Amino acid sequence: MASQSQNEYSCPVCCEIFKNPVLLSCSHSVCKECLQQFWRIKKTQECPVCRRRSSNQHPPLNLALKNLCESFLNERKERRTSESEEICSLHGEKLNLFCLEDKHPGCLLCRDSQQHDNHKFRPISEVVPSYKEELSKALKPLQDKLKDNEKMKGEFEKTFQHIKSQAEHTELQIKLQFEKLHQFLRHEESATITALRKEEEQKMQMMKEKLEEINRHISALSQTVKNTEERMIASDVRFLKEFPVSMERVQISQPDPQTPSGALINVPRYLGNLSFRVWKKMQKIVQNTPVILDPNSANPFLVLSDDLTSVRRSQRKQPLPDNPERFDEYCCVFGSEGFNSGKHRWDVQVKESSDWNLGVTTASNKRKGRDFFKTDVWCVFYGLFLGSGFHVKQKLELVRVDLDYDKGILSFSDPVTKRHLHTFTANFTDTVLPFFEFSSSLKILPISSK
Repeated sequence: MASQSQNEYSCPVCCEIFKNPVLLSCSHSVCKECLQQFWRIKKTQECPVCRRRSSNQHPPLNLALKNLCESFLNERKERRTSESEEICSLHGEKLNLFCLEDKHPGCLLCRDSQQHDNHKFRPISEVVPSYKEELSKALKPLQDKLKDNEKMKGEFEKTFQHIKSQAEHTELQIKLQFEKLHQFLRHEESATITALRKEEEQKMQMMKEKLEEINRHISALSQTVKNTEERMIASDVRFLKEFPVSMERVQISQPDPQTPSGALINVPRYLGNLSFRVWKKMQKIVQNTPVILDPNSANPFLVLSDDLTSVRRSQRKQPLPDNPERFDEYCCVFGSEGFNSGKHRWDVQVKESSDWNLGVTTASNKRKGRDFFKTDVWCVFYGLFLGSGFHVKQKLELVRVDLDYDKGILSFSDPVTKRHLHTFTANFTDTVLPFFEFSSSLKILPISSK
């Protein structure tokens, strides 16, 4: 069968497997070089098989046959390689035994040779199952590792997509925030220019009236001068008769129009400390929240607001990557920035949650599993949540947290009733982060600008 297959892929001229076969008009195929050599010898362009003349001096390449020939050669090469592996390289016999000492296949002549004197041999068919079982056991950890890596790859792909969506969402929020600022600045610009235009209109109208007044004054003076000059060139008798009246008229004194004070634009009103005055007004529309929540630490069942100052609990798990910073067991979220010095204060609105737990912990505290509350947690809690801190028994609307890192003091109070709740003292050496756990929702309040 192999011989029959080889004949199908053999050139009729060289009887070898086709090399660059060309297709003649008579449908026969020949190696390109064989055909050219055949035509040179015969001195005529005819098919080596059926002797039919070919009108095409350069027949097309038979790509389909070329691909088949290449596949046939590859299969034959693999088959010969496989067959050679089962033959003893020393004796040319089939390898059907296995040397237990050398851990290597051998043939019958190998078993009787001096090289394998006193060696134990077993049929390969008996040895293979135990070796396969041994290799299978050794392979199991690698297979498990492969599954873990494939699972990790899935997490990496999820993280890759999440980074992209995070960037797109963050860019959108940046544009929205800046658009609010742009709207405010455009409004302030428009209002300032409107006030300038109004003052310009008022003062231009005032100067217009002054111009009209001085024009009337100039006209009256011009007429008096003209009349007086005419009387002065009249006859002497007439001049003398009209002299008293002329003298009276030229001696009439009218006050000259004066430029009013404050006629110019009050430029400092518009340009003086312009940026500072706009910034002062901007403080009424912007807020400074002392603690910003970290979305990368939030449990997948928590949903943060776009400004990262409030968070609510969801019944549905969010499709978030399981990054090392994220809580997986406790429904907690961290503040985005840690503290390692100074005094800090933040107010937390907890009135919407029937259970809550909040305070600070070290940045190195474990976020995975159930070990979070076992060490380095200073907190107060209310309701069913059980923490390692102080249990608040009365329902509150707000909780104020005061941290003096340098003195090692963490104090909790009710800012509504001014009632002190609890104070922890500790020797802080590590960076501490605010953390929050709750049943429904909570919000970090902005600092009052008053």
